[in-house]
Amino acid sequence: MSPMITSILILSLATGTIITMASFHWLLAWMGLELNTLAILPIISKSHHPRATEASTKYFLTQAAASALILFSSVMNAQATGQWSILQLENPLAQTLLTVALAMKLGLAPTHFWLPEVLQGSSFKTGLIIITWQKLAPMTLLLLTWNQASMLTLTMMGSLSVVVGGLGGLNQTQLRKVIAFSSIAHLGWMATIITKSNKLALLNLTMYILISTPMMLSLIFSSTKTTQDLTTTWTTSPMLAPLT
Repeated sequence: MSPMITSILILSLATGTIITMASFHWLLAWMGLELNTLAILPIISKSHHPRATEASTKYFLTQAAASALILFSSVMNAQATGQWSILQLENPLAQTLLTVALAMKLGLAPTHFWLPEVLQGSSFKTGLIIITWQKLAPMTLLLLTWNQASMLTLTMMGSLSVVVGGLGGLNQTQLRKVIAFSSIAHLGWMATIITKSNKLALLNLTMYILISTPMMLSLIFSSTKTTQDLTTTWTTSPMLAPLT
């Protein structure tokens, strides 16, 4: 992939997230999410490996279904209330559908099935984008609608995510799958916390990104892909070994 195409994709990725984060209209937020999804797909599949193509296909299908559900819930809310403001989500069914759609976008259980497979089929650099930057747009919508979302649904999905994320990573040898289940568990805690306080959830998200980024960068620099590789990291990267 040429540097110009890579720059355009990264710019589109950033633009889609910023549009969603800055919008107060459901259609504008949906457009930002779609732009964000379409920009990450070529980045996932740029290695031309069958596993990378499979990962990009799974990512597209899941994210497209979640975006369609967000659009459907916003249309239902607009029919009931007569306005498209994100801050005026009053229809109960629309609240539940939006909560499920955002949970699917983030990778909360039981809609977490795509995250380990997509992360396993991607490179570590792409995985870093997926578990950090790609969480910002749906998490922003969740923070904006935290007092209007379905608290019961969010609490149940968050609690289930903590259990699935904690148990799912135990029998994995691939570090990308371990990181994926770790991300599911962290997002579960965020979803549970957000029902009590959106400021604490924002602090949790910030800490998660600050912890995940150096960890992924250390794995990238040391070319560590499995748990077995961790045992020999000290021979190739003595300084990174204790950090990893």
